[in-house]
Amino acid sequence: MKNNPLENLHKTLGLGLILALVVFFVVGAFRIVGEGVFWAFLFRWIHVVAGILWIGLLYYFNFVQIPSMPKIPDEQKPAISKVIAPTALFWFRWAAATTVLFGLITAGTGQQGYTLSQALTFQAPASTIGIGMWLALIMAANVWFVIWPNQKKVLGIVQADADAKKKAGRIAMLASRTNTMLSIPMLFCMVGQKLFL
Repeated sequence: MKNNPLENLHKTLGLGLILALVVFFVVGAFRIVGEGVFWAFLFRWIHVVAGILWIGLLYYFNFVQIPSMPKIPDEQKPAISKVIAPTALFWFRWAAATTVLFGLITAGTGQQGYTLSQALTFQAPASTIGIGMWLALIMAANVWFVIWPNQKKVLGIVQADADAKKKAGRIAMLASRTNTMLSIPMLFCMVGQKLFL
C-alpha cells in the first residue's frame, strides 16, 4: 500500500484532474474547446474550486480551530500555531485572491448573461450577483488587510509583545467571524442569481 497515490496530496489532485478530463470527454465538452463559452466555463470552474477552498478554510477556522483552541493544553498549542495555522492561512489567503480574480474574469467574459460593469453597479440582470461580488470583495479585503496582518503577529511571523499578540488575535478572530457572517448572504447571492433577476 506504500504506493497508493491517495497517500500523496499532489497525486490525489492530479487524479482528480484526470477524472475531470475523462468526464469532459465523456460528456462531449471537447466540442466547445476554444469557444467563448468554454473559457467562461473554465474560469467559472476555477472560481468555484478556489471558492470552496477559501470558504472551507474560513469555516474550518470558525467551526473547528477557534472553538477548539481553549481546550488544547498549552504545551500542544505550538503544533497549531507553528505548523497547522501558517499552512492553513497560506491556502486561505491565496484561495481568496484566486476566487476573486477568477470571479471577476468569469463576469468579464460576458458569457453569464450579464457584464462585470452591470454586476459591480447592481444593474439588471446582475443586481443579485453584484451584491454577492461586493460581499466577496469585502471578505477578501478582510483576509488580506485585517486577518493576515494580525495573524502574522499572533503566529510570531512579525514581532509583537504578549499584549499586542492578544489584541491582534482578537481583531483577527472578529474579522474572521465577520467573514463567516458575510459568507451566508454572499453564497445566497451567488446561488440565487438566476432566481432573482
